[in-house]
Amino acid sequence: MNKTDQMPPPADLAYEIVSVRFSDLPNTYSYNRNQLNLKNGDVVVAETDRGDGVGTVILEAIEPSCNVPLESLKKVVRKATQKDIERERERKDLERKAFKLCVNKASEFKLEMNLVRVQYFFDRSKAIFYFTADGRIDFRELVKSLAKTLNTRIEMRQIGVRDKARLVGGIGCCGRELCCQSFLKDFEPVSVRMAKDQNLPLNPSKISGVCGRLMCCLIFEHDTYKKMSKSLPRCGKRVQVGSEKGRVTRQNPLEGTVVIELEGGKEVELSPDKLENDSNDT
Repeated sequence: MNKTDQMPPPADLAYEIVSVRFSDLPNTYSYNRNQLNLKNGDVVVAETDRGDGVGTVILEAIEPSCNVPLESLKKVVRKATQKDIERERERKDLERKAFKLCVNKASEFKLEMNLVRVQYFFDRSKAIFYFTADGRIDFRELVKSLAKTLNTRIEMRQIGVRDKARLVGGIGCCGRELCCQSFLKDFEPVSVRMAKDQNLPLNPSKISGVCGRLMCCLIFEHDTYKKMSKSLPRCGKRVQVGSEKGRVTRQNPLEGTVVIELEGGKEVELSPDKLENDSNDT
């Protein structure tokens, strides 16, 4: 470790937590700065569940969250040296070679599986092969062959389509990085009811993510829509619009308005303060 890395940080960086992003792991992770003077874009070696890993600081040091005890966080070990960066390049090269080898071996053993990604530990002690398949796969012979050729421990891990999207990454229909890759920690059940409550078209192509399942964002936006909807007249309610009567057919929570179908068939969109209750409404 360089002496400059051990020097006390300037006053404006005297916080204890930094965010680190790893190229082969989804999401961003909070880390104990470990007294290092770090800035946005620094390449660092940090503790992970798979041993040390090379990542990038993507945010300046931030003030500790009262909900996250500093001692519970993994630590940044050091700023990455040129040797660390070169070892990381070599690891990536090993992953590409192992991916190609596994695809060829799977074909040789006639295994119906779709390899998604290979992840080598930083210390080369283990390689994890992520794949999708329609059913269970007997990959025992494949593992033996890979272990013999690559001379490391092999783990085959079958994943679902959502996990595949998280590992591969991509851009959602909103134009931003996929939620599951950028910040969403856990997958929770998503229902069509959530899409209905948000007045979304029930066209699968409109409410499905790149994984082909219902979009994850439906679930963490659902509670907000429900709260905002409570302040609006319910669908089916009869109301008075000036001299005409009508019925609420749709809510637009984000706009704070409702769509009214008048008795003549015309539709108008109004805020609740422009409406009166119909005395005949039951």
